[in-house]
Amino acid sequence: MEANAATAADRRRADRLLLEVARSHRVWTLITAAGTLAGSVLVVLLPTALARAIDAVTTAAGPVAGSSAGATGPIARFAVLLAALLAADLLAEFGRPYCAAAATASLRHRLLDRILAAGPAATRRFAPGDLVGRLVGSAPDAANAPTALVTAAADLVMSAGGIVALGLIDWRLVPAFAVTVPVGVLILRAFVRQTADLAAAYQHTQSEIAARLLDALSGIRTIRASGTREIEAARVLAPVPRLSEVGHRLWRSQRVAGWRSMLLFAITQSSVLAVAGLGLVQGRLAAGQVLAAASYAALGLGFFSSTQAALALSRARGAALRLAEADELPRPGYGSRDLPPQGPGELVFRQVAVHGEHGPVIEGLDLVVRGGTELAVVGAAGSGKSVLAALAGRLLDPDAGTVLLDGVPLPQFSRAALRGAVTYAFERPAPVGESVRDSIALGGHPQRVEAAARAACADGFIRKLPEGYETPLEQAPFSGGEIQRLGLARALASTGETLRVIVLDDATAALDTVTESRVSAAMGCATAGRTRIVVAHRAAAAARADLVAWMEGGRLRALGPHRELWSEPEYRALLGADEDAQTQVRA
Repeated sequence: MEANAATAADRRRADRLLLEVARSHRVWTLITAAGTLAGSVLVVLLPTALARAIDAVTTAAGPVAGSSAGATGPIARFAVLLAALLAADLLAEFGRPYCAAAATASLRHRLLDRILAAGPAATRRFAPGDLVGRLVGSAPDAANAPTALVTAAADLVMSAGGIVALGLIDWRLVPAFAVTVPVGVLILRAFVRQTADLAAAYQHTQSEIAARLLDALSGIRTIRASGTREIEAARVLAPVPRLSEVGHRLWRSQRVAGWRSMLLFAITQSSVLAVAGLGLVQGRLAAGQVLAAASYAALGLGFFSSTQAALALSRARGAALRLAEADELPRPGYGSRDLPPQGPGELVFRQVAVHGEHGPVIEGLDLVVRGGTELAVVGAAGSGKSVLAALAGRLLDPDAGTVLLDGVPLPQFSRAALRGAVTYAFERPAPVGESVRDSIALGGHPQRVEAAARAACADGFIRKLPEGYETPLEQAPFSGGEIQRLGLARALASTGETLRVIVLDDATAALDTVTESRVSAAMGCATAGRTRIVVAHRAAAAARADLVAWMEGGRLRALGPHRELWSEPEYRALLGADEDAQTQVRA
C-alpha cells in the first residue's frame, strides 16, 4: 500500500497501534514525559527569573541604591531554576533512548509473532523482503512516536506558556504576537500532512528494494552461472530513482518549512520587540522585561518552528501505517478439542476456496481422502498443489469451505492435538536448531532421531560430520538432497501414537531416483496405516500412490489411480513420461 493511498481507516489503525505501544511501555514514556515537560515548564519560567535578576542587579547598581544585597534573592532563584532545568534535561535524556528501545523491541516482537502465527498467509500477501523491511526498518521509526509525541507536547507547553507570559508582561504584546500565529499553523499542518505521505512512500520503496535483493540472493548461483549480474543488479536497483525522487521531495518539504518558519520567527519577534521597545520608552516596561519578551516570543513560536518533532511524528505515522498492514495478518485461533479416539485419519475438503491477489488459487474443492490412503497430488505450476497440502494441516485456512480430520473441522482442534496429528516434510526444509540432532528432533521425539535418520537415508552422511549428530548446523554444509533427507527424518521423528496424516510437499524432489525409491519404501514402512498426501512431480511417485488428485487451475480435474490417468496424453506430458514410469504402469 502506497502511503498516498492510505484511507482514514488505515490512519486510525496506525494511530491505535502507536497508542498501544505507548501504553505498553508507560513507565519509560512517563519518565521521558516527566523530564521533557518539566523542562518545558522551567524554560517558560526562566526568562522571567532572568529578567528579575537583571532588573535587581541594575537597580542595585544604580545611583540611588547603596547596596546590591537586594539582588541576591532573584539571582539565587534564577540559579535554582537553571539547576532544576539541567536535572530535568538529564532525566529526559536518560528516558528517551530506553523508551525508544523498549518500543522497538515490542513492535518487532509483536510483528514477528504475527508473521509466524500467520504462516504461509504472510508470504502470500507480502514479499519476504518487504516483511524484513517492515520488521527491521519501520519498527524503529514507529517506536519513536512516544518520544516525538512528548516532544510535541513539550513544544505546545512552551508555546502556550510563552504566550501567557507575554500577556502577563504587557497585554499589548499578545496581539503583536498573535498576528502571525495562523500562518504558523498553516505551515506546520501542510508540513505534517506532506511528510507523512512522503515518509511512508520512502519506506515502501526501501522495502521493495530489500525484497528484490532478497530474491537475488536466493538465486545468486543461477545469476553467477548465467552471467546476468548486470541485468539482475539493474532489476534490484530499478526503484532507486523513485527512492531518490521521494527523498528529494522530503528534503524540499523540510527546507521550505524551515525557511518559512525562520521568516515567521523573525517577523513575529520583530513585531513583539517593537511593541516592547515602545513600552520601555513610555516607561511601562523595564529593560529585563523587554529581554524576557524577546525570549517569550521565541518560545511562543516554538511549536510552529519545531519541524524535527513534526518530522519524527510523520515518519512514525508512516511507519505505523506499514506495520498496521502486517499487524492485520490473520492469527489463527485454536479450539480445545482432542483427536477422536482411534480415528483413521480421514481428510475431507468441502467446497474449499482460497483466494489469491490475482484471483482464486483453489475454488470449489470437494475431496475425500480415506484414512490410511496415500494420495499423490499432481499438476502444473500454480495449479494449487502446495496450497492443498497446506490446507491439510492448517498451515493455511481456507477463505471459504471446511477441512475436516476424522469428522472434526481443523479449527476446533487444540494446537497440540493438531500438530500431533499432522506432520510435514517440505521441498526446502529449514535446518533450524543448534545441532543436527536438534533440527531433526524439532517438534518430534528426541529418542527417535537416529532411527528416523536411518529411515530417511540420512544416517550415513550425518555420522561423517565432525561431531556426528551433535555437529552445530553452521558447521554442517549440506547439499539440497541432504537437507531434504533431514526434513524427511524430522517428519519421521514426529510419528508418534497420535500421528494420523503425513504431508510430503515435493519432499523428495532433490533426490536421485534410487535414493527416492529407498526413502519412499522406508517412509511407507514407518507411516504404515497413516494417511499420506504426496505432492509429486515424478511419475514414479504418482504410481506408488493409491490415488492421484490431478489439479488444474485450482480445481480437481480428475481423481483416480495413476494407471487409469496414464491414458491421458496431458497427464503423461505433465509428469514427463519416461521408461521407468511406463514400466511401473505396466507392472
